[in-house]
Amino acid sequence: MDKKIVLATSNPGKLAEIQAILGSQSYDIVSQRDFDIKDADETGLTFVENAIIKARHACEQTGFAAIADDSGLEVDVLSGAPGIYSARYAGVGANDQGNVDKLLAQLKNVPANRRSARCWCVMVYLDHPIDPAPIICQGSWEGQIAMFESGNHGFGYDPVFLPNGFEYSAAELAPEKKIR
Repeated sequence: MDKKIVLATSNPGKLAEIQAILGSQSYDIVSQRDFDIKDADETGLTFVENAIIKARHACEQTGFAAIADDSGLEVDVLSGAPGIYSARYAGVGANDQGNVDKLLAQLKNVPANRRSARCWCVMVYLDHPIDPAPIICQGSWEGQIAMFESGNHGFGYDPVFLPNGFEYSAAELAPEKKIR
C-alpha cells in the first residue's frame, strides 16, 4: 500500500511536478485541495519558516504526513525581492501574470548584465504535526531575468527566468529537463 502524503499547496503546477518527481516511489501524493483545506497563512520571515508553517497546517488538518515548499525568486538589483512574497508580489490575490508584469516593469531600465537572480526552493517533510525533526532541504537555481517573456511550460516566473547554462527560459524547458 502506498503511503499517503499531503502536498501543502493548492498550486496544480507544483502538485504535478512533485508527483512526477516522486512518481516511481511508493507514495500517494495528494493535494491539500483534496481535503478542502485552505492555504496556511504564511507569516514566516524566511522560506524555511513558511514551509514548516504550511507542512504543519496540512498535517494538523488531515492527519497525514505532509510535504510543503516555500519557493520564490530573488533578484539582486531589487535587494532580493520578490523573495518570500513571490506568489503575491503584485498584491494579495495576484496571479502569475500579474507578478511577472510587475517584475518586468520594475526592471524595465535595468540592463541584461545587471539582472542576476535565483529561484529558491525549500522543501519540508513532517511525519506528523509535532514532528520534532522535520526534514528540510533547500536549493537554488542561478540565472537572470529576461527582458521579455517566452515559453509556455511551467508556471510562476518560468517565462522570464533564464537559468545559467541555457539560452532560453525555464518555461521553454521540457518538463522532464526542468525537473532534473
